[in-house]
Amino acid sequence: MVNDQPHGHRPRLAVVVPALNEAHEHGIARTLAALHAQEDDDFDLVVVDNGSTDGTPDVARKAIAEWGRLRWQVVTEPEKGTGAAADTGMRTAIALGAELLARTDADCLPPPGWTRAVRAAFASGDELVAGRLVPRRDDLPVSRFQQGVLSFALWVSSTFGKVRPGNQDEGYLGPYVMAPGCNMAITASLYERAGGFPRTRIEDLHEDRALVNAVRRLTTRYGEHREVWVRASTRRVHAWGLVRTLGWYADHRYRPDVVDIR
Repeated sequence: MVNDQPHGHRPRLAVVVPALNEAHEHGIARTLAALHAQEDDDFDLVVVDNGSTDGTPDVARKAIAEWGRLRWQVVTEPEKGTGAAADTGMRTAIALGAELLARTDADCLPPPGWTRAVRAAFASGDELVAGRLVPRRDDLPVSRFQQGVLSFALWVSSTFGKVRPGNQDEGYLGPYVMAPGCNMAITASLYERAGGFPRTRIEDLHEDRALVNAVRRLTTRYGEHREVWVRASTRRVHAWGLVRTLGWYADHRYRPDVVDIR
C-alpha cells in the first residue's frame, strides 16, 4: 500500500462506480481488477448496482471478498438512471467520511496510476477534476485509425461544449469544461454545495454536464487534467456509428430506442 503523505492529514478518497448489467467478460470484473491494481490503493470503493438482472452485484461482491478489500462495498439504487446511481454512490462515500470523490464507470479501465493522478490534480488546488478518455482496445476491435478518429471526436465534443448555447450564462464564473462522468473527481464539500449529480436518467439529462454547470456558478477552481485518464468502452460508437454517437452526447439530437448498450 502506498501512502504519499505519511505525516499529517491525508484526505480520504473514495471511488464510485455505477453499474448496470456489467457481469459480462469485459465488464465490471475488469474494472475492479484495474482498481485493485492501483499503485496508490488508499481509497474506499462504492459500487452502485442500478437494478442489474445479470448478477453484476454478485460478481463485484465475489471479487471484493477474494481480495479482502475491507473498504470496498456494493450498494443498491433501484431508481433507474446514471445520475441517481452516481449520486447514491457519492453520498454513501461522503457518509463514510470521504473528503475527495472520484468516479469511473463499470465499462472503463483506469491505469495503475489513476488514483495517484487524481490526488495530484486535487493538490493543484482544483476542486473539480475533469479527466480524459482513451478508447479501450480489449473489448471491441479498434484500429489505430479509429483510435485517432475517436480521439478527434472527443476533442470536437469538448470544443463544442465550450460554445454550446446551453453552457452559456452570465451566472457562470468560468468557462465550460467537459468532465466525463466516467472519469472525473470532485471534493465532497463542493459536491454537496453544488447539489450533486441530478438524480435523472441518462435519456433525460447528461448528469455530468449538469454538475459541471452547477459548479461553474460557485467557483473557478476546476479544470482539465490530461494526466487523469481512463480507457473507456467504444461500444456505443460500434452500435450507433460516430456521427450518431456525437449527436447523442452533444444534445440528444440522436435518441436511440436502447441507450444502455451492452
